[in-house]
Amino acid sequence: MWISLGILSAFFLGIYDVMKKWSLRDNAVLKVLFLSNCFAVVITVPVFLLSLAMPRMMAAAGLLASFPTFAEHGYILLKTLLVSASWISAFFALKHLPISIVSPIRASAPLWTLLGAVFLFGESLRPMHWGAIVLIFSSYYVFSLLGRQEGIHFKKNRWVFLVAIATLTGAASALYDKYLLHNLGIDRITLQVWFSFYLVLVNGTIWWVSRFLAPGAQRFEWRYSIVFIGVFLIVADYLYFRSLSYDDALIAVLSVVRRSSVVVSFLVGGLLFKELNKRKKLIPLSGVLLGIILLVVS
Repeated sequence: MWISLGILSAFFLGIYDVMKKWSLRDNAVLKVLFLSNCFAVVITVPVFLLSLAMPRMMAAAGLLASFPTFAEHGYILLKTLLVSASWISAFFALKHLPISIVSPIRASAPLWTLLGAVFLFGESLRPMHWGAIVLIFSSYYVFSLLGRQEGIHFKKNRWVFLVAIATLTGAASALYDKYLLHNLGIDRITLQVWFSFYLVLVNGTIWWVSRFLAPGAQRFEWRYSIVFIGVFLIVADYLYFRSLSYDDALIAVLSVVRRSSVVVSFLVGGLLFKELNKRKKLIPLSGVLLGIILLVVS
């Protein structure tokens, strides 16, 4: 069951990436990020208010959000800072690079999550899991080679460097999620509601300060796709946290499944933005799909 939820999360995460790319074209990165966080919070606030007014009904629906302890607030805020660093880096990179390049690079996050899951949580993987993971990462490597044909040299491009930062901090956040849910026992709905609230505070502060530090970089154009960034993110995260809440869920495998959102980004984003080498990228894309099938079967 947790694998199926992970695949659904990956689908909505892929649409979320497409909405980000559409919104960021010649637009103010930090303001787009802040506004998308605001629309995400609009969805979570009713969940919190209904939890206060009708706790039994929300508990029966599996949507009860509660007040964390003071210490738990600190842990959730730390997750917010990790995710904020990851998203700011990813948003700037996505504005300046093709989505068919950024998404596969970010998809390498499970490699670091895998290493952390094995060494920190003692997770064990079946042979078929390992085979699927190797196949997926081999496909990601081919994606990087195709990027060179588009004039993107990974060692010299600063936007690629930002993708690397986004990937590492994203991997750290994935490991931290399992620690919060399983080791600390923080409820997944409570985590999602308060995490969304803290994101608005953190990214809103960063955007407000940036207005004075770099006023010339604040050209902004409103697009309705900004609304859907927040909406699809909430749906993807809900499915992800629900999947992660299962006791037998493997964070190493789930992270790889979640990053298969690159398939959606490629199919929709590649066509929508008319990016290059779409036919050549079908080969490594097929490798990703086959890897996901192996994960589901195993």
